[in-house]
Amino acid sequence: MGVEKMVCLASRTGRQFQRYNKGRRQVVGCVPYRFKLSNDGKISDEVEVLVISSQKGHALMFPKGGWELDESVEEAASRECLEEAGVLGNVEHQLGKWDFLSKSRGTYYEGLMFPMLVTEQLELWPEQHVRQRIWMNVTEAREACRDWWMKEALDVLVERLSSPMNQPKEEKTISISIETMC
Repeated sequence: MGVEKMVCLASRTGRQFQRYNKGRRQVVGCVPYRFKLSNDGKISDEVEVLVISSQKGHALMFPKGGWELDESVEEAASRECLEEAGVLGNVEHQLGKWDFLSKSRGTYYEGLMFPMLVTEQLELWPEQHVRQRIWMNVTEAREACRDWWMKEALDVLVERLSSPMNQPKEEKTISISIETMC
């Protein structure tokens, strides 16, 4: 007997409940990652990251979007991964904070990025009809990613994963129920 999951297939929209800091919209994103399986089915040391296409399909990036007033920063990061990439997992210690210029809006945003160790990839997700998702090795993803600040977040993750000394003392793992995201 399997467990049936209910997933809301609608993304949150609108900016009326978004967070701002000193006039800059706060966006939160994740670098979804997993450890590649070797041919014999064992987990290897090689990391793969999940990139997604922009809604118009012109660029590749990591999932990110507005941080809303009714959620923690980790819940926002998890929600964006579900909505845009259709993955669930453990949101880990923040990679950093970047100020960047939105090319489409001509305004500065504050971007916070987190790693997410992916535990499940869903067949159905809210933005599946407007986005592609692609697992890549780190080198391919760094080259393919459009945004400089997301490339820097990826570099921080790679450094953290390759050096046990860089691991945070306490990992904050956020588990949220899918129903609360709708």
